[in-house]
Amino acid sequence: MANSGFENGSFEKQVVLVTGAASGIGKASAELIANRGGKVICLDVNKAGLDEVVAKIKSSSGSAVAKVLDISKQDDVFKCVNEILKEFGTIDALVNCAGLPGPTADFVEDIKWPDYERVLAINLYGAIWLTQAVLPTMKVKKYGRIVQVASIAGKEGNPKMAPYNTSKSGLIGFVKGVAKENAQNGITINALAPAVIATPINVNTADEMMKYMISRIPMGRLGEPNEVAEIIAFMASKACSFTTGFTFDISGGRATY
Repeated sequence: MANSGFENGSFEKQVVLVTGAASGIGKASAELIANRGGKVICLDVNKAGLDEVVAKIKSSSGSAVAKVLDISKQDDVFKCVNEILKEFGTIDALVNCAGLPGPTADFVEDIKWPDYERVLAINLYGAIWLTQAVLPTMKVKKYGRIVQVASIAGKEGNPKMAPYNTSKSGLIGFVKGVAKENAQNGITINALAPAVIATPINVNTADEMMKYMISRIPMGRLGEPNEVAEIIAFMASKACSFTTGFTFDISGGRATY
């Protein structure tokens, strides 16, 4: 079983929850963390995708289990986390990659409220509920890592993506505050702001919007899931011990602050 080669980057004997694990950034992160010794609990609404990821991890002698979860359902989030705690006894890290782009070609006044609310429920409310669910056990043992995948849209905003912008900027603000609440509890809580990444989440993104987002990236290309996973693995590891409340950048130069 391959390891990271450095003690603080290893996930040996750690239980790590990864949401959105069936594809894209979540899948790449689950595979990398498992490769570095973690027992990965893969969460997603896509059961078939989850089963594929878990099978791939196990084929490489990694440890992973699949659990179907829709993080937009509050009761289900708390129930799932409680079941994981009963089964595995601990949660060392949460990596929340679940997300929905929502409308990508509509002016804000034309967006129907159910479509707006759906994006908020997954991208923001779900992130909050997951954090609330895992924090108590982390506080007890005075250790934990929480990684919330936000977006460059949360810093700069993208036109015609009002629900997504709202959810991701709200998530960044949420992370800043709760990180300060827990700064002396041995828990680090950070966000990550990717620019557009080559993942299935962008399959239905309007061509005009995709061209706009790529044009804003000085490197002139999409990011790759494995590139994002490397930063996430650091953020979720023991090595991330003196950075909290921060929004890491992985945007090909689009944001440098």
